[in-house]
Amino acid sequence: MKIKLDIDCTPEEARKFFGLPDVEPMQQALMKELQDRMSENIANLDPEKMMKTWLPAGMQGLDQMQNMFWNAMSGKTDKGS
Repeated sequence: MKIKLDIDCTPEEARKFFGLPDVEPMQQALMKELQDRMSENIANLDPEKMMKTWLPAGMQGLDQMQNMFWNAMSGKTDKGS
């Protein structure tokens, strides 16, 4: 035996029927806060500052790797003189 019920109601009506809380105001407040924080972070994003922060470390690592390869090819070691 199969029983099929089709209930035509809005999500709000279904939520009220089952006694679920209305979380829409909280969701809107959280989304507003998230949007404000993301906008603030994007405004503070300075490409020149990022490059100064990232590039020296990257270039230093690149120089160290290049020196390691040159020393390995020439037979030198960094373990002491």
